[in-house]
Amino acid sequence: MWVVVCYDVNTETREGRRRLRRVAQACKNYGQRVQKSVFECQVNEMKFEDLRRKLLREINKEQDNLRFYRLTEPRENHVETHGLTRTIFFDDEPLIV
Repeated sequence: MWVVVCYDVNTETREGRRRLRRVAQACKNYGQRVQKSVFECQVNEMKFEDLRRKLLREINKEQDNLRFYRLTEPRENHVETHGLTRTIFFDDEPLIV
């Protein structure tokens, strides 16, 4: 399944900036960045739960915002992009980082 992960981490403090880096790194391990704080991830249910659990551990619920959007398949029929795009489609191949 395709999942879009969006986050807004409060970076006013040093700890916030650290959380931001940890959240971005966790997302990189599961998908590709499509905007500054937006990742598209192609995952199965188990990997999605793993990603979700990791991100919920990282964010500060009092200061940050985290959103997951599950895309309706096929993704190509429901995602429209304009402008500069560097999206890589991995098809059914595993993402190895």
